[in-house]
Amino acid sequence: MTQEIGFIGIGMMGHGMAKNLLAKGYPLTFKANRNRANLADLLAAGAKEAKTNAECANAADIVFICVTGSPQVEEIVYGKDGVLEAARPGLIVVDTSTAEPSSGAKLRADLAAKGAKLIDAPLARTPKEAEEGRLNTMVGADAEDFKTIEPVLKAFCENIFHVGGPGHGHVLKLVNNMMAMSFAACVAEAFAVAAKSGLDLNKLYQVISAGGVNSGIFQMMATGMLKEGDLGGLKFAIGNAQKDLRYFTHLAEMLPVSSFMGEAAHQTFVQAANAGFGDKLIASLFEAQEKINNVKIVPR
Repeated sequence: MTQEIGFIGIGMMGHGMAKNLLAKGYPLTFKANRNRANLADLLAAGAKEAKTNAECANAADIVFICVTGSPQVEEIVYGKDGVLEAARPGLIVVDTSTAEPSSGAKLRADLAAKGAKLIDAPLARTPKEAEEGRLNTMVGADAEDFKTIEPVLKAFCENIFHVGGPGHGHVLKLVNNMMAMSFAACVAEAFAVAAKSGLDLNKLYQVISAGGVNSGIFQMMATGMLKEGDLGGLKFAIGNAQKDLRYFTHLAEMLPVSSFMGEAAHQTFVQAANAGFGDKLIASLFEAQEKINNVKIVPR
């Protein structure tokens, strides 16, 4: 029997996920948040719209939450007409956001008190892969619960990793993002130093691209920027990266584990956001470096 799916958060990532669930034959009820510009095709494909988060959860066997971070997830669960009001034995809530593990633990316990389960399944890749049904996800769940949701995740994921028990998905996502954003910060700083010294940035690009320092992050940041002044290669906002790094450094502090690299990367993103680039994409770290260090990096 096909599970009834609820979906809360039809944003840049959520739209593609919901679209692919419908295409694979899953009955879907969604609750839109701020953006209503991308709902028409979902409704045309047979999706139903709920007026509240509780109504969405009541209509579903599995509810996906796809929002920015822990405050938004907590509001969806605990807020007025929230998911917790509709929690019942058998309901599975899947949090695909990048969230704080400590918040997830509290949510999991409160849902469990009503017989419902919380699974963490944060995502990797971009809205483009979401539309194509080719996301990656790292799932924190008991083996039996993973077995239940894996076929559903296949509707919009190319790679599904069961990374451990409840909470481990969120931990791994924070570690992954710390590594990615630390390197992004490193690339922007390196280009600033090279530019200020007078080095040809195209020569820097050629050497890095041919060696062991090359990576997907480097290519997404530097290729379009150098060739066309395009800063959209890595479609993730500086403000969101700042939030993820804050979650990572908080996790490290609570364990406790020293985190010099994570803290330095976090402050790089704090600085970029404070300089007015929080709503821009990651490659705008180059622009932040230009402003802070009075140097020209991006061809215009």
